[in-house]
Amino acid sequence: MRIIRAEAMGFCFGVRDALAVADAVDQPDLVTIHGELVHNAGVLAGLEKRGFRMAGENDRRELPATPAVLITAHGVSDHERERFTSAGKRLIDTTCPLVLRVHRAAQSLAADGRHVLVIGRPGHVEVLGIVEDLTDFDVVTGPDDVRRYPQAKLGVVCQTTTAPRVAEATLTAIRRENPSADVRYVDTICQPTRDRQQAVERLAAAVSAMVVVGGKNSNNTRELVALCRERGLATCHVQSAAELDAAWFRGRDVVGLTAGTSTPEATIEEVYAAMRRICDVDNKETARLTAEN
Repeated sequence: MRIIRAEAMGFCFGVRDALAVADAVDQPDLVTIHGELVHNAGVLAGLEKRGFRMAGENDRRELPATPAVLITAHGVSDHERERFTSAGKRLIDTTCPLVLRVHRAAQSLAADGRHVLVIGRPGHVEVLGIVEDLTDFDVVTGPDDVRRYPQAKLGVVCQTTTAPRVAEATLTAIRRENPSADVRYVDTICQPTRDRQQAVERLAAAVSAMVVVGGKNSNNTRELVALCRERGLATCHVQSAAELDAAWFRGRDVVGLTAGTSTPEATIEEVYAAMRRICDVDNKETARLTAEN
């Protein structure tokens, strides 16, 4: 069995910068992280061990008890920022600049009198941050969610981690279902997402199976998994090396390896090393059977 790594995978600059800010906090016990800093269980466990308080993704309406609140790379609405500052909280803001770009694009479209359509995952923290500052919007997950909208002017943006193929298909459906509407599209998919998707597409032609490393609730990781399966690849989604099953690799000749933007390099290397061990055992077993025959 051979292992081929994707050309682009793992941490994006937004996640790396957010973690650097967290690492520089000298009194973590006085800070509540507003949600999950990254969608990676190992990283979150490390932050908790340092003493950070954490608000769960579904418990963010409660006002944190700590004097400081760390805004994650996924961002929050301007309304949410005002809620914290009005309560006297000090904000440590690690919002990814590419997420901020989506916020500004959506608000600009709204200011132009457009009904804003956000292509993304409903309920995801990034999407919530975008739409909480809007009054006239819909969130669509893909082309099947698109309908005819009564508004004459539509504005379309994307969650940063939306798969480009999904965005393109959804935009086509919006225009098809609303032929008389004035549709303006602002492409807000981030470049790291594109890089990782394109790397997987190139790798798919050379492998028969793929291991994708990343959090189970990481949107960009889930999109990588979906892309691999659409390409007909047997796909194994793991969060760590401990989740690998040697039996899954039996009979596979070439396996690819990729990872989402919230996956640390150390985790990728641990998975790669575990795959190498499985590969060595598999190759030795094959050689033994060949010799016996």
